[in-house]
Amino acid sequence: MGVFNPRIQLTILLLLLSSPSSLSLNLPTNPNTTVYEILTKFNLPSGLLPSSVKSYSLSDDGTFEVLLEKPCYVEFEYLVYYADKVTGKLSLGSITDLEGIEVKRFLLWLNVNEIRVDLPSSGSIYFQVGFINKKLDIKQFETLHSCRDNGLALCGGPSLRQLMLTKDKNDGSLLRELLSIWLDEAITQQHIIKIGKLHSS
Repeated sequence: MGVFNPRIQLTILLLLLSSPSSLSLNLPTNPNTTVYEILTKFNLPSGLLPSSVKSYSLSDDGTFEVLLEKPCYVEFEYLVYYADKVTGKLSLGSITDLEGIEVKRFLLWLNVNEIRVDLPSSGSIYFQVGFINKKLDIKQFETLHSCRDNGLALCGGPSLRQLMLTKDKNDGSLLRELLSIWLDEAITQQHIIKIGKLHSS
């Protein structure tokens, strides 16, 4: 049985201890680096955040805080809401512990908990919304988008978030308006399904 050289053992130990730091985030040191450039350094598309970013902070462990000029909406494949503060943790190809971004599905605003891409890129990006993992085309996130103050012009009518903030919850007109929006969206979805069936037949 061979005898291990103590120096070799020490070298291996040092390599093992130093490997996490050597694989740690290569964070930019230039104070002029934009948050969009940081996203691309982590193999993430720059358009994940709107063009209205006011400032950001990034820690050595990848946790970040992004401040927008104000809460706003961007229309991708789905309508997306950005709070005035977005936080999370960056790692190569993913953002975890995400807070401050929501996506609209029918009448519901759902929190986006995680965003990730395949490495190497497959052309897709994945949004984790609760237990649902939604696969989207990454191209729509590769350019910066301007942010709207509300979803009115983007979704063809007032968003639920806007209605809840501007109307008395005890007012019966709110319920009627919500029901009207729900019916409109249900009809729209039926039209989309019918069109899809026609194309597939």
